[in-house]
Amino acid sequence: MSDIKYDSVLMGYVDNPRKNENGEITSWSFSLNREQVEDLTKYQTAKGNVSFTMFFSKAGKPMCRVYDPNSEAAIEKAAKRKAESEEVDF
Repeated sequence: MSDIKYDSVLMGYVDNPRKNENGEITSWSFSLNREQVEDLTKYQTAKGNVSFTMFFSKAGKPMCRVYDPNSEAAIEKAAKRKAESEEVDF
């Protein structure tokens, strides 16, 4: 099993991107079901924001992830950033 820790969760349904006549992506959308909308509060940052990232999987499928500030990976990254900033502030 992989030891990779993620700081986000996959969420929702993502439509295929819409492209213009030059083949450039112009927009894309995603949708959440009622339960996912209700779950968004647990992904709020300290400032009350919920961060979404739209991306393509390695297979080229459009996807959406939500940053989880309470995940193990996010907590570890925040602690590392804090320790690094304290080293600079002597």
